[in-house]
Amino acid sequence: MDARVSQYNDKMVKAFEYMETELQSIRAGRANPHVLDKLRVDYYGTPTPIQQVGNITVPEPRIIQIAPWEKSLIKDIEKAILASDVGITPSNDGSVIRLVFPELTEERRKDLVKEVRKKGEDCKIAIRNIRRDGNEAFKKLSKTEISEDEIKDLEDELQKATDKFVKDIDKAVEEKAQDILKV
Repeated sequence: MDARVSQYNDKMVKAFEYMETELQSIRAGRANPHVLDKLRVDYYGTPTPIQQVGNITVPEPRIIQIAPWEKSLIKDIEKAILASDVGITPSNDGSVIRLVFPELTEERRKDLVKEVRKKGEDCKIAIRNIRRDGNEAFKKLSKTEISEDEIKDLEDELQKATDKFVKDIDKAVEEKAQDILKV
């Protein structure tokens, strides 16, 4: 791959990876510890990810269990979960916090699939914007540095990368949608 194209390919990779992390944070009926990835707990005055202040396990398909390393953090972790958009009320027994995920309704599943498809479409838009930026940069090179044929080759190479990422996005979105709709 040409170095001039690879910089845009790298941006496309980052956009795709961002979309994948966004999709992981959408719950699909089963307990998924990634729904807690964005949560921060006040740990000695520093906002710290929940994963760094306790052990997160999934003992049953619809339960996430958080065992903080310090018992004094239980209230702070509960507060962070309640303030978040996880949408689940935590319960604790004094040493661990449990998040019980209710079964998703058919309507909620359809809403989640819409959200997944929107995130996929947003990523496709980002990929196409990167392609557009690359094509504009290639056109500016023209006249003195490279020939028209080389510009056309660069644009073709960038288009192939764009097509590959769009196909990967469609595949990831479809897999997530199927996962959500599966009862």
